[in-house]
This record gives sequence, C-alpha cells and structure tokens, in this order.
Amino acid sequence: MSLREQLRIMVVDDMSTSRGLITQALDGFGIRQVESAADGESALNKLAQWPVHLVISDMNMPGMNGLQLLHALRSNARTGKVGFLLITGKADRNIIETGKKLGMNNFLAKPFQPADLRKAIEAIVGRL
Repeated sequence: MSLREQLRIMVVDDMSTSRGLITQALDGFGIRQVESAADGESALNKLAQWPVHLVISDMNMPGMNGLQLLHALRSNARTGKVGFLLITGKADRNIIETGKKLGMNNFLAKPFQPADLRKAIEAIVGRL
C-alpha cells in the first residue's frame, strides 16, 4: 500500500471554499483519507475519534487560530507527533517564528498552487 493510500489528513479552515480547494488538491494527489473541520475546536474533537498523520490548518479562524490549534495538538500525548502544515495569507516573521517554536513542521503562504501544497506536504511526510 502506497503512502498516498495510507495517509490520513485533517484540513482545518473556517472558509468552506478554502477547505474545498485543499481537499480537491489532495484528491488530485491520490489522497483519499481526508476529513475536514471548520474550526480548531471541532478539529480537536474529530481528531480524538479519527487520528491523522497530518493536519493542514489555516492561520486565521474564529475562536482558535492555527497556532492555538498547533499548541493544543502538541500539548496532547495522542496528537503531539502529528505533522502540522500552517497555511496563512499573512506569512509574517512573528507567525512563522512562533509556529516553529510550537513545533510547526511547515507553512505555506496564500495564494498557492496545488504543486506548492504537494511540496509542502512532501517536506513533512515524504514523497507522495
């Protein structure tokens, strides 16, 4: 079984259009085990039931932003080692530095092409 077939990914973004575009790109890469959530809190609830290898999260979301979600994941023994890709429209140095300190594996600035997403994912999990 290939990595693509085994890989489980959670897409977290409050914008349904963004979730759809990311999910569609993942499908194009042959990744079929994808779940999504509209905010950090519901992502944490889903992850408790459906563990994943990688979380792809938007930075700016109501309630819990991407860095707060990352902190919650890293603070839990069950999710502490999950790969984390932060997507942000504002890739300022403070966000990136904070993300690195919290254990972010990679980040991607918006707007991006599917090929950029694939490279960012492969930098974390290996060749798809």
